Amino acid sequence: MTDTRDEAIIRLFHVHKRYGAKAALQDVTLEIAKNELLFVTGRSGAGKTTLLRLLYLGEAVSEGQILVDGMNLSRIPRARVPTLRRKFGIIFQDYKLIPTKTVYENVALVLEAAGRKPSVIPKKVRSVLRIVGMEDRMNAFPPSLSGGEQQRVAVARAAAGDPKIILADEPTGSLDEEAAGLIMSYLDTFHTRGATIIVATHDKELLKRADTRVVQLRDGRLLPPAPV
Repeated sequence: MTDTRDEAIIRLFHVHKRYGAKAALQDVTLEIAKNELLFVTGRSGAGKTTLLRLLYLGEAVSEGQILVDGMNLSRIPRARVPTLRRKFGIIFQDYKLIPTKTVYENVALVLEAAGRKPSVIPKKVRSVLRIVGMEDRMNAFPPSLSGGEQQRVAVARAAAGDPKIILADEPTGSLDEEAAGLIMSYLDTFHTRGATIIVATHDKELLKRADTRVVQLRDGRLLPPAPV
């Protein structure tokens, strides 16, 4: 069987992103392998969030090329953008759950938007909520949950559609150490199941425990790897 971990699912070639005169990213070239768990680190304002947004066309590059699973983001027509975005699950630091919908409904929305058959949605929602230990809270509303619990729901929502790639933007930034450890354990579970995981973080404790590749941004530039 071919080891697909050595195949790049994301390629960035000399990517620049500018907002007027401000350079958010400068000449970033990077390959990310299928089923890789990658940490992107750097101080606030280094370009981590911008990099993630470029991958799913939340922003367009100013210069350079990005390929995602064989799709050149500079060339895909607008009609295919939803196809691109279905390849991703996204986890935000501030959760972005809909407060007036239950935990179950927040996760089910992803599957409904992707056009999944109504008959399969309940089983899938329960399955991902079970993985993150939130099945017993599926009828609760987000405001009644702790920050850690809300982030667990956000992880379930990101993984519900079986995306090829999960982007996590500071997923542990507002959590205590125990809750942060749980979030990373759930991300590890979905990584083990085949997803490529990209975690943007400046959490030093998280990075100390990382046993996988870490790349660093500084002032929008990707720093060379540290000597071994």
